[in-house]
Amino acid sequence: MKVQSETILSKAQAYRDATADTLARMVRVPAFSGTEGNRLKLIEQMCKDAGVDEIRIDGLGNLLARVGSGKKILAIDAHIDTVETGDPKQWTDDPFGGIIRNGLVYGRGTSDQLGGAASMITAARILKEMNYSGEYTIWFSFTVMEEDCDGLCWKYLIEEEKLVPDFAVSTEPTSLRLYRGHRGRMEIECTFRGVSCHGSAPERGVSAAYKASRGALAIEKLNTQLTPDDDGFLGKGTVVVSKMEVHGPSLCAVPDQAMIYLDRRLTWGETKETAIDQVRRALGADVAEVRVPNYDKISWKGTHYSQELYFPTWKIAADHPLVKGGFEAYRSLFGGEPVVDKWTFSTNGVSICGRHGIPLIGFGPGDENQAHAPNEITRVDDLEKASAFYAALPYALESIGAMP
Repeated sequence: MKVQSETILSKAQAYRDATADTLARMVRVPAFSGTEGNRLKLIEQMCKDAGVDEIRIDGLGNLLARVGSGKKILAIDAHIDTVETGDPKQWTDDPFGGIIRNGLVYGRGTSDQLGGAASMITAARILKEMNYSGEYTIWFSFTVMEEDCDGLCWKYLIEEEKLVPDFAVSTEPTSLRLYRGHRGRMEIECTFRGVSCHGSAPERGVSAAYKASRGALAIEKLNTQLTPDDDGFLGKGTVVVSKMEVHGPSLCAVPDQAMIYLDRRLTWGETKETAIDQVRRALGADVAEVRVPNYDKISWKGTHYSQELYFPTWKIAADHPLVKGGFEAYRSLFGGEPVVDKWTFSTNGVSICGRHGIPLIGFGPGDENQAHAPNEITRVDDLEKASAFYAALPYALESIGAMP
């Protein structure tokens, strides 16, 4: 695929400034989970300008842009919602300014993960200009509500829209490394009950606050007892108390209700059932209920969709055909071999690969440590290289004869 790679590199370089401008324009249209409509209208027009073969918006509000009509399906995904900005005083520039300066694009979402989305649009343009007509139908998916509930969008695409790719790519930030997995996660709500009484005589009651406090310390200890996966690739699971609430009849009373909320990260081999059992045993008789809550929200299109807040662990083998295809695309474009690693955080891969078993790799512009941080940036160099990689991947998969 030497000829294709040279052409792709040349086109990605030619569109370098345009890709950065695409990202900057996206940043200037804020979009949080459930409010992505205006940003998607912009992306829809950008995809039309790129000349894609088909554009559609599904029932949940995900935007899909197609290039090619091969028998196999390759999905390249970017969620286009972002988290909010946090304390505005921590930002040097307007978080929605979309400023391009000194080879960087500034603003909320530039790394997580609008940079991937911008590079996808350029890749689609390149593939159309090269008249791609190979083995793959390539769906560029611009998905919603990921920041609220990672994977919900792809649960909808696979289970409701029946879009089932043979291979998939997440464009979450990887610093242009090739990723092949990450830990799963789940949210756990633990409820404690006491007996209220007047605060002047606390010995008459049973404090739910003290039960919850003992529970929080027990969870701190449990975190130290969790062990890594067998091959050490994903690392150890973790658990942390992310929220505490206490309620009672008044501020002059012993509280009779309390709750601690847990963020549990799951390594390979850990399941929802084993994690729940560990928490129950750690909290002992103090805890009244341990449960996994549901995410329940209406999308920007007005569609009601929900799922349990459990997101399975996933990884694919280092010698998987999709990983080999990623190697081939990287080598043919840039020379050398990519660094292979995994994300620390969670992505739509929990649904694509973790829940539904579809092989997935990650390759994205920007750095993971920029996600959710003030003064978020991504490099224009990364945007150029990522757009080349996405355009080259279908050719690379064909050249090695990758089979799903």
